[in-house]
Amino acid sequence: MRSRYSAYVREDADYLLGSWHPSTRPDALSFDAPKSQRPVWLKLDVLRHLVTGADSAEVEFVARYRIGGGSVVRMREHSRFVREDGHWFYLDAVQD
Repeated sequence: MRSRYSAYVREDADYLLGSWHPSTRPDALSFDAPKSQRPVWLKLDVLRHLVTGADSAEVEFVARYRIGGGSVVRMREHSRFVREDGHWFYLDAVQD
């Protein structure tokens, strides 16, 4: 989770796509919006993680960001991950 957050901070689409499970991965990611419209990531707090199987886990986190001069936005997500061939992949976000 922390590596994917760092990839969003660095706008590293290749890493994000490579760590996204093929069954749910979008065709492309773009960071082409004008700089004033892109999020500036401020902080990541991992609230909990749960091992759900030998090759599956869930992570609940809060990420904070700001766009332009706007207020800080608090994004809370509960994500699922799967491990295949020794590599962890982001699967999706659980709707609580």
